[in-house]
Amino acid sequence: MRDRDLGFGTIRDLGFGLEDLAAESRIPNPKIPSEDCGTVARHMPALEFRDVSFARPGGNRVLDHFALNVESGEVLALVGRSGAGKTTLLKLANRLLLPDSGAVVVDGCDTREWDPIRLRRRVGYVLQDVGLFPHMTVEQNIGVVPRLEGWPAGRIAARAAELLDLIGLAPEQFASRWPDELSGGQRQRVGVARALAVDPPVLLMDEPFGALDPVTRAELQAEFRRIQNQLHKTVIIVTHDMGEAFALGDRLGVIDDGALVACDRSAAIVESHDPRVRRLLDAVTRLSPPEAESLRSRAAPAAEVREGGAPRPIN
Repeated sequence: MRDRDLGFGTIRDLGFGLEDLAAESRIPNPKIPSEDCGTVARHMPALEFRDVSFARPGGNRVLDHFALNVESGEVLALVGRSGAGKTTLLKLANRLLLPDSGAVVVDGCDTREWDPIRLRRRVGYVLQDVGLFPHMTVEQNIGVVPRLEGWPAGRIAARAAELLDLIGLAPEQFASRWPDELSGGQRQRVGVARALAVDPPVLLMDEPFGALDPVTRAELQAEFRRIQNQLHKTVIIVTHDMGEAFALGDRLGVIDDGALVACDRSAAIVESHDPRVRRLLDAVTRLSPPEAESLRSRAAPAAEVREGGAPRPIN
């Protein structure tokens, strides 16, 4: 059966391709090369980009001596123009790409040292277009990675129900539904639940709410803050929306032409005089530091959930 018949193109985008399944069949429990990988000392960042450079085939430089630390439990929002290198950073973080020079370090180990399968189990990935498999129910979609991990059926069902509760979708109503029976916002929620299925400490989110209408985006931003307040994951979220970055990020990183030109709290970013930062700020309604903090506080409370699993709109 061809890849597309099973949806493996999307699995490969998430970091789980046919080669992963073949490796699982050959190696029942692949080991991380170093026993230190996956065990981070408290003083170490959860994710580090150390002087990373990366060029596309043909020599087009995407990242140029890029350096960034992301602390454990932090939400870092990355903003920048299209082609600035934001999605490339996410792919480097879960070893879909390897740097030409420098090092990407996850949980204290260079991604070159990680077994790629084990690394991708520790790094959840939420795509802009969600990528739910149309031939699987909601419960089966959430259970994709647990099944690859060899979880028994009962544990998978219990985890799916737990995560559906977490994202505000009643398991008894949604577990057996098909993706085409969900709204765009509901599909995006299920995509987040799938990324969280095996409780990865790191979560990568690539324009997760970009394709949604403004009201649904506001609802899901509130849901994200609620979930993050419970789980305290290390999150990198890529967005083109400065308002969304202010609402969701503990820090904001601005990328321009493959370099990190600013990385700070929202109040400092708003007051920046760097022309590369100002271009992004001037493209949206100007926010004062109190207004930026107000966006954060507005998104933080749990959204009230009405019958059917959709949260009430934020005023």
